[in-house]
Amino acid sequence: MSSVVLRRILSTIPVMGVVALFVFSLLYVAPGDPAAVIAGDQASPEDVEKIRAGLGLDRPYLIRFFEWVGQILSGDLGTSIFTNMPVTTMIAQRVEPTLSLMIVTLIIAVGVAVPMGVVAAWKADTWVDRSAMAFAVFGFSTPVFVVGYLIAYVFALKLGWFPVQGYKPISAGVGPWIQSLILPSVTLALVYIALIARITRAAMLDVLGQDYIRTAKAKGVGQRRILFVHGLKNAAVPIVTVIGIGVALLIGGAVVTESVFAIPGLGRLVVDAILRRDYPVIQGVVLLFSFVYVLVNLAVDLVYVWVDPRIRY
Repeated sequence: MSSVVLRRILSTIPVMGVVALFVFSLLYVAPGDPAAVIAGDQASPEDVEKIRAGLGLDRPYLIRFFEWVGQILSGDLGTSIFTNMPVTTMIAQRVEPTLSLMIVTLIIAVGVAVPMGVVAAWKADTWVDRSAMAFAVFGFSTPVFVVGYLIAYVFALKLGWFPVQGYKPISAGVGPWIQSLILPSVTLALVYIALIARITRAAMLDVLGQDYIRTAKAKGVGQRRILFVHGLKNAAVPIVTVIGIGVALLIGGAVVTESVFAIPGLGRLVVDAILRRDYPVIQGVVLLFSFVYVLVNLAVDLVYVWVDPRIRY
């Protein structure tokens, strides 16, 4: 088992190398001359050349790449072109809203979707099952920004239960903090709930048809214990998998959700950086998102090994 875990960990190294190469190449594959775009139409050729030198575009690609990797390994993600602040500082200032949004969204999504999927499988082919799956289809097919604007209009503008936009840090109190996160978290969780609920239902339907479940029923084991102890435990692998995959949805959805609700997080930071062509910030945030996604997938692989020690591939 330890050798499997070690192989999983070592396999992330080449993956992160490819990700770093791709992220670094964003500066070179951008349409036009990035230095000229950043300098603007009124800039002189000398200004453009100065920006090119600052971005390292006047040096060979591979040399600049390995220098950049060395900076990353030392904890330096570069400096913003427009604010002249270290990218690590800018990320540190924005990480709390995004992390809070993702955690609350994950809690809501898993807390709603897993029981929904279990009940839908238990009540298969009934109105309960059809209603749950209809909700899942609606949630998965509706764009995040449409849900965001609709929820904000109803619960913030019309009913006034929650703030329309903005974010309150946890230092301002748990009440204001959670109140500022409810609407964006529910908005972002809707797609995630749909995905997890469908996979949970499918996994539970397969498990509930097994012989040991029928044996447990014959012995008089309670329905709740059959569903959530015997059934859900053995259906955990695909559910954990989709929860890990869904982190990508959270990362991508956070960009849109933070823009809709004016949350000053990493998603909003990368949108602003793209609009201003602030390439060091774009590279730093994308690299961070990619690193988090790789770590989540590594964690899912390790959960596989923990759930089923027979895994050796």
